Amino acid sequence: MPFINLKTNLPLPAEREQALKEGFGRAIATLPGKSEQWLMVGFEPECRLWFQGTDEPAALVQVTVYGGAAPDRCDALTGKLTELLREQLGLAPGRVYVSYAETPNWGWNGSNF
Repeated sequence: MPFINLKTNLPLPAEREQALKEGFGRAIATLPGKSEQWLMVGFEPECRLWFQGTDEPAALVQVTVYGGAAPDRCDALTGKLTELLREQLGLAPGRVYVSYAETPNWGWNGSNF
């Protein structure tokens, strides 16, 4: 039950969004027990995003997971997500934040797991 949300101040053409969605689907398997089958992805392009005092291209990737994930697996996922944003959007790794949230409660299909 993971959710990945991308906020960026860059435009996101449909073909880039599709490539990112597919890349996120592959990358989420870095976390044990997580897969694209249960992954929900959100995109917020062209948002007002400032980092280090500038509005140069930047991104925030928010990863929310049911349960938890080991720090080394989160570190590996951060690397994959950062590389994917470099490849697809030309974002410098130093302009990307990746945040993680874990929750013991996750609802789906009218009830919680």
